[in-house]
Amino acid sequence: MTQIFSDKDIKKIQKVLKVVPQSSGSAVRFEIKSPQLGRSLALEIYREIDIGSRQGPLISVYTSNAHLQLHFCTGFVTSELLGEVTFVGESDGTLSGLTIEREGGCSLYANVDRAMLSGDFTRLGPEVMLSGIALSLTEGVLPPMGPSSRTSPRPSRSRTRRKA
Repeated sequence: MTQIFSDKDIKKIQKVLKVVPQSSGSAVRFEIKSPQLGRSLALEIYREIDIGSRQGPLISVYTSNAHLQLHFCTGFVTSELLGEVTFVGESDGTLSGLTIEREGGCSLYANVDRAMLSGDFTRLGPEVMLSGIALSLTEGVLPPMGPSSRTSPRPSRSRTRRKA
């Protein structure tokens, strides 16, 4: 498996976030501060780490009131224009992504149906539209979708509870 976070990749991330990273053990750490917005966060990129019984890339984000992790990161996209880096992980046709902003903002999108990325965003409800738009930037770093992945999402199953 090709390593996702080469030294060249770390430099790309550094260029967008405008922060010099520090190496700390097996992690590369970016400390982002925006005093004018009152934000700060720490981004840690583990190129290869034990995650359960497997190994893979891990992204950790620490803010003053949250700790977010993306296990088995499969790719990332930088945008100098937007001043952000989006990390993505794919599993069984769903995506999870972490977007880190140069100004210290952070957004998490989890278990997003990959088929939404290629669809008509105007047909999505406003509650889910943002995740589709944000993660659509990552399509170029994702492996091609197979024919079975292009089907529409399955309807939700309702569960009934029996009274005891």
